[in-house]
Amino acid sequence: MSPSPTRARQRRLIADPILLGVVGAVAAQVFTLMLRGANFLFLHVLAGYQPPGLPTEGGLPVQQIGVPGLWLVPVATTLGGLLVGLLVEKLAPEAEGHGTDAVVKAFHQADGRLRARVAPVKLVASAITIGSGGSAGREGPIALVAAGIGSWYASVTNRSARDRRLLLLTGMAAGLSAIFRSPVGTVIMAIEVLYSDMEFEAGALLYTMLASIVAYALNGFVAGWEPLFRVSPGIGHFSHPIDYAWFVGLGLAAGVVATVFPVAFYRIRDQFRRLPGPAWIRPAVGGLLTGVLALEVPQVIGGGYGWMQQAIDGRLAGEVLLLLMVAKLFATCFTVASGGSGGVFAPSLYIGAMLGGTCSALAHQDPGSFVIVGMAAVFAGAAHVPIASLMMVTEMTGGYTLLVPAALCVLLSYLVQTRLAERLRYRSLYEGQVASRADSPAHHAQHLAIALRLLRERNPADLTGLAAAGAIDLVSLLRTGVPVELGDGRRLLVGVLRADSPCVNHTPASAPCRLDGAGTRVVAILRGEHFIAPDSSTTLAAGDRLVFTARQDAVHALRADLDPW
Repeated sequence: MSPSPTRARQRRLIADPILLGVVGAVAAQVFTLMLRGANFLFLHVLAGYQPPGLPTEGGLPVQQIGVPGLWLVPVATTLGGLLVGLLVEKLAPEAEGHGTDAVVKAFHQADGRLRARVAPVKLVASAITIGSGGSAGREGPIALVAAGIGSWYASVTNRSARDRRLLLLTGMAAGLSAIFRSPVGTVIMAIEVLYSDMEFEAGALLYTMLASIVAYALNGFVAGWEPLFRVSPGIGHFSHPIDYAWFVGLGLAAGVVATVFPVAFYRIRDQFRRLPGPAWIRPAVGGLLTGVLALEVPQVIGGGYGWMQQAIDGRLAGEVLLLLMVAKLFATCFTVASGGSGGVFAPSLYIGAMLGGTCSALAHQDPGSFVIVGMAAVFAGAAHVPIASLMMVTEMTGGYTLLVPAALCVLLSYLVQTRLAERLRYRSLYEGQVASRADSPAHHAQHLAIALRLLRERNPADLTGLAAAGAIDLVSLLRTGVPVELGDGRRLLVGVLRADSPCVNHTPASAPCRLDGAGTRVVAILRGEHFIAPDSSTTLAAGDRLVFTARQDAVHALRADLDPW
């Protein structure tokens, strides 16, 4: 007896994460090697400069400046930007920018589809951007590369749109887990980064977790198991409750910085897009600006992990920490917002680390604790991923004793940022985020299918004739705006109620509204993720998704009040 389609699908979805976990680990190692090669070629050979690295990755703890000094750094960053601009413009414009946003948009708006060429182009472009000294991180590139492989795999195996979105997130989690050595935090990142509100794509949790564990384990055999950053064994022990007051101040300050960062990033991006000339020249301009800034503040070059380690160790003077925070913010905007290819996770950690170090200098406290907590707090607010940020930074540093103060700072940063940014145009580092599952086109078909099923059960008379549709995919037809004939002169349609419609705050049958009566009837309302069977007292709200029936002569008039679903 052959297994049911549901059981067969479940078996495939157990095998798929194992495969994508292996691919994620391999992709992380390939990207790391390419990044080291580009760094050696552009910075070491061409510019005669080498920033400090992480001891856990074989990096030197201090910067090395060659005979030319820093004067050739702008040449390296500009050349890197020029090559990236040409590569991205000619082959895959989706590889521009910080990468994670492209994955978020693909999940919500493209049924998880990413072109197959995006992954290799992003891999090369990001290695050049970061390796040539651009201020960017590894999170965006590996997220897009691994997610792109998951999307491609789903396409070649003829998977459904639902499974393709799932495999997109699974690949993303695997790549992030391997490159950051964070098997739990990156899983939460993959399912939390999709939404700007406190919401998760919980249905993907088990599959992303399996892929993440496989990728982390395989990467550990090659790169080691210890966290990326090294911290003192005694970190996180506080003798007085008043010590936590400084963490309250850090959390509030992180919320302000997390509000400023997205605004600065996207406004500078908008200015770059207004520059005359071809688009491929913009990353070169951004690279030049980054290189010129590095002449005075070389600490902004690259991902900055080595400088973060120095901040944790207390080896950076308090008076320069604030300067480094501001300089890194602008360097990241110049590099990534201009069209360079790289992530914003590492720069966010850097900014938070320097903010935390500044706070520790003011409080005369151990710098390591404040630097680590600051790393988590700024990214939590700026990217609207408080839980993922908390867990990723904890795993990357091994600072589990800091969970309580870090949770406090992350909470405060997130609350302050969301309150300050609620009326701003740019509220998060990730433009592709939607507020909740109810706002995601990825779930509209699911919600519509639930509505139709409930309508069949509760109000079968309203859908008389629907069975005549036979094998037609009603959900697909309705989503594309094609009305479904009910066989008695009526049609079944869907739409989203406009904010300027006279029906807002009125019942469907009231005088200003024309959605009930004269041949029309609202048979279901989806408000958020809640199904409403309307009655005489139900009032409509802007954004309600309506399922209604209407005679053919009334359809055109109804379009004035409704947008496509």
